[in-house]
Amino acid sequence: MTGLLGPTLEIRCAQYAHDCRLPASIDASSRHIMLHIGTLCGAITMPVELGERVRDRVGSAPIIEHARARRWTFLTGHTGYGTTGSSPLSPADSAALFRLYVTTASTGSQVVLPSPEDEHTGYRTWVQPPDTGAVRPPLAAVIAATRAAGGPGTGESRTH
Repeated sequence: MTGLLGPTLEIRCAQYAHDCRLPASIDASSRHIMLHIGTLCGAITMPVELGERVRDRVGSAPIIEHARARRWTFLTGHTGYGTTGSSPLSPADSAALFRLYVTTASTGSQVVLPSPEDEHTGYRTWVQPPDTGAVRPPLAAVIAATRAAGGPGTGESRTH
């Protein structure tokens, strides 16, 4: 995203919230920018190697890199979670994602978004930053792409 260059935590958080329509706020104790997971925004985290194949399938999702952990987090649109917080994952999806070392963020949880400090240290950076006005793919579409990219039949990763 051009313009996502806020030099301070506060400016960056405001850009995420207003320009990118991400439900973000600053956690005062940790000084992190937190994305609130709910019906409008979801997240799915996976190993980098799988993430590269998933990115080729979904294209436009914002992706956060956690370099030391060698994992990527895809930010999604609609999660499919109901008001009760029940998971949209079928037992088959849950089992396949587990075998691929993939986790989904549940309603009410939070994901840390890259801050200027994170980017400076390389701790948490954008692979694909969020775009203003862009529609994020639904969680179900990213799950389907993850299962397809993980390998034929059983959904097991080719990287393990």
